[in-house]
Amino acid sequence: MRWLIRFLVGAIIGGVVGSVLALLLTPSSGLALRQQIRNCALDIQNEVRQAAMQRRVELEHQLDELRAHKEIKAE
Repeated sequence: MRWLIRFLVGAIIGGVVGSVLALLLTPSSGLALRQQIRNCALDIQNEVRQAAMQRRVELEHQLDELRAHKEIKAE
């Protein structure tokens, strides 16, 4: 569990550092940059939703298997 927390903290810090560097070093205009950031944020949001839905399906499948196993034991 600790490795997950460390990974998430590292990912967040890396994202912030990368964002700051992108803002400082970009040759794009403000409008174009905002559009790129918006598109990137939407892509990330969609990826997170898709991963969460996939994980939910996996967990529901595991739960169904456990319930079926429990029913077999009860018989």
